[in-house]
Amino acid sequence: MARIAGIDLPKNKRGEIGLTYIYGIGRSRARKILELAGVDYNIKVQDWNDDQLASIRGALNENFKVEGALRSEVQLNIKRLMDIGCYRGIRHRVGLPLRGQRTKNNSRTRKGKRKTVANKKKATK
Repeated sequence: MARIAGIDLPKNKRGEIGLTYIYGIGRSRARKILELAGVDYNIKVQDWNDDQLASIRGALNENFKVEGALRSEVQLNIKRLMDIGCYRGIRHRVGLPLRGQRTKNNSRTRKGKRKTVANKKKATK
């Protein structure tokens, strides 16, 4: 089983697809890594030999930030936005969408489950 950056890659997938299981790697970046390592992206993960695996690890480590390092960098960037009090930071803090979406009807993913507020009862005479 191929283990790269602390992630077990699925055996029966092509190399290009298998690398996308690592946080921070998509299809185009996976192709670029395999190209740097000199490995054909159509070869399945189970068919990689030790030399190919080592060259993929090397290409990944020296050129890209993935998994824990990338996650911590993203969190630090969000924290910095919140600390300086910019618009995006405030939206992060309040838990609302921050890229200009409307919030009157949608944005349930960011706002969470609806919190229904009951109407006030009218006083009787």
